[in-house]
Formats: sequence, structure tokens, C-alpha cells
Amino acid sequence: MADCKVISVINLKGGVGKTTLTVGLAEFLVVEHNKKVLVIDTDPQTNATIALIGEGRWKERNNQGQTLYQLFKDHLDDTCVFDLGQSIVTKTSNLLGGLDNLHLLPSSLDFIGIQDYLINIGHTSYIKPIDVLKEALEERLNDYDVVLIDCPPNLGLVTQNALNISQYFLIPVVPDFMSTYGVPQILDVVSNFSRKTKHMVMPLGIVISMYRTESNRHGDTIAKLRQKTLENPYFPRLFNAFIPLGIKISDMTDYEASQINTLRQKYGWSGSNSFEAFANLAEEFISYVKI
Repeated sequence: MADCKVISVINLKGGVGKTTLTVGLAEFLVVEHNKKVLVIDTDPQTNATIALIGEGRWKERNNQGQTLYQLFKDHLDDTCVFDLGQSIVTKTSNLLGGLDNLHLLPSSLDFIGIQDYLINIGHTSYIKPIDVLKEALEERLNDYDVVLIDCPPNLGLVTQNALNISQYFLIPVVPDFMSTYGVPQILDVVSNFSRKTKHMVMPLGIVISMYRTESNRHGDTIAKLRQKTLENPYFPRLFNAFIPLGIKISDMTDYEASQINTLRQKYGWSGSNSFEAFANLAEEFISYVKI
């Protein structure tokens, strides 16, 4: 796997289905397309972590310093507690009792307490604050076909660490004004980041989530996004696959639920076309990143 594709999943607004998209896409890439995938959870809310390994396993790993929080804390405190090999969980998901090819680098709620101090890493460590994740992971990335990074809803140092190892970024949006308002800001910040660091991170596209077919507002917003892609060659593509409303993170990511044996069982509840939406999303994703 000499050509790993690393994608940061970003939106400045919470509640846009970012984790649902990350976890769902990862599971479909593994099960339907036989890819080896690493999910990196950099969001202190730890939703992707809980979705993939459950609260019990997360607590054990958090107590043992086996989360990204410990990696950054080591650089602040000049300690060496974090061990990457021990911290990557190699069999995750509530599908089939765990998927061998879906791995996770967990986050931690404790991350919240050190966010404001990460800028000091340059004073206490020999690396730049934006290089922490790169230094820890760059020798392991090519163990995977795809790495998906669930980013916090901001463009701070943790998200910049994610961008620093990414070739692409993906923007999930609810098709309404508030969710799409920050898209130009994301594009500007990532463009400036690429220019200043000389590390090019390209927009992979915008994915509509929590879509309601009966909503005129959703339809109007999507039409405006499509128009922007036609008028502005630098505006990201809009994925054709829309993730419908009805996927609740508490339902889709209930790790403690009884074992789920198929993707259709997990994503295709009564009257839902969620299975088809994620299947189409994974197909589009593969065609764009060329894996």
C-alpha cells in the first residue's frame, strides 16, 4: 500500500453529520471494497471513537494513555507515555463482531483541557505544533489504503495537524444556510495553510448530509451549491450521493447493540435509503481519490 489516501473531514459547525459520514464511509470502504482503513478521531467529543469501540474499551484506553490526547500531552509535558502501536485499535466496529481492516486511533474528552496550550508545544518540544501528528504517524500511513480524519468543528491546531498529513479534505454539510455559510472560510483557510506550509491539500468535495427530500429549503440550498460549482472552477464538487435525514448517530453508532451482521442491516432501516446512499458515496469517493 504505497499510495495511501489521507482525507480530513471538516466543518466549522457541529451537528452536520461529520462523524456519521466518517464512520459510514469507512465501513463501506472496508466491507464493500476490501480496503484497509484507519479512522483518526481528533475531535474531543470522541463520537467516532465511541462509535467504533464503545465506551468501555475507550475508558480502558484513555486510562492507559492510549489516545491522541496523550500524544499531544507528551509534547507539552516532555514525557513519553504514548505508544502508537499500542494506541491503534486494530479490530473495530459493531459489524460482524469487529472488522479486521478497520482500525482506529482514538480521541479523548480530556483533549478539551489542553486545546489552548498546544501553541506552546514549540517551546517545550523540538517539533512545530502542527507536526505532532505527522511525526507520530508518517511511517505507518502506508499500512493503509485510506485514512479518514474526523476533525473538530474548528480550524485550530488539531485540525491543522490533520491537514498536515492529508492530501484532501471533505466537507459534510446540512443543506441549509448555517451549515454552508462557513464553506468559503474553510476553503480560504486551507488554501492559506497549503501556501504557507507548501503542503498541498485539495478539496475532495462537499457531501450533503441529513437531507430531506420534502424540504424546499434543502432543495434550494443544493441548487445554489450546484450553481456555484458551475460558475466557479475553484469551488469544490458536490457529491451526487446525499446522506438522508434519519441516520441518528445514537442509532448508527450504538456499539453496545447486539451484533450486526451486514451493512444493510445497520444502514437500511424501514423505508430508509441510507444503505444505497452510503454505497453510492463510497463508489464516488473511490473514483475521485483513485484507489
